[in-house]
Amino acid sequence: MKYFAAAVLALLPVLTSAHCVAQRVRVNGADQGQLVGIRTPNSNNPIQNVNDGNFACNSGFHTPVSSNVINVKAGDKIGTQWGHVIGGAQFSGDKDNPIAASHKGPAIFYLAKVDNAASASGTGLKWFKIGEDGLDGSGKWGVDRMISNGGWVDFEVPSCVAPGQYLLRTELIALHSASKQGQAQFYMGCAQINVSGSGSNTGGQTVSFPGAYSANDPGILVNIYDKAGQPNGGGQPYKIPGPAKLTC
Repeated sequence: MKYFAAAVLALLPVLTSAHCVAQRVRVNGADQGQLVGIRTPNSNNPIQNVNDGNFACNSGFHTPVSSNVINVKAGDKIGTQWGHVIGGAQFSGDKDNPIAASHKGPAIFYLAKVDNAASASGTGLKWFKIGEDGLDGSGKWGVDRMISNGGWVDFEVPSCVAPGQYLLRTELIALHSASKQGQAQFYMGCAQINVSGSGSNTGGQTVSFPGAYSANDPGILVNIYDKAGQPNGGGQPYKIPGPAKLTC
């Protein structure tokens, strides 16, 4: 559902032209609907302090917060969609939907096991990484691929993940100003999912949010530009923050 500009402005009182929010979930390509099963913040601003208490799932959620828990099978492909504002474009021809092309960086997915995904707090959980997309050999970033895919980022739920309820943490990191400490921009949201299957893994290498990242991590305090000013990593490999991705 699209919102008129006035409604969007009411939901997002502080807009900067390049920012974005996660707002939809799909399973094997089936869109579950706008704001269904996902905690979408009511601001499209990033968090820039890696020690922020809301670093797990963001804060100030659009209300009412969805009570839906989305069913997923281990091995399914699950995706989240990003948009400039709730509803996608802020206005017709919005060049910063889903996010400004200058905001290069990785896309990352984490899971955390919970008793009740609809009511669980994002704080105090143990998260494990299930998907990441950083800088490839051609100089393209995960965010570039998200933009070209209509705002969608998809990863596979590993086949060995144990059944039960989880929060799915979807994250983009914008690195266009990250050569200065504290200037990387973190965008995140949490989806509520129920995983079925015969796996038994609830994450071998888990981390906490906040706590998983340091402001000085090489994937957070980094100059992504080459001598010609192109955001291709300067010919250097990019290290995605956080733990190793779970493999089965």
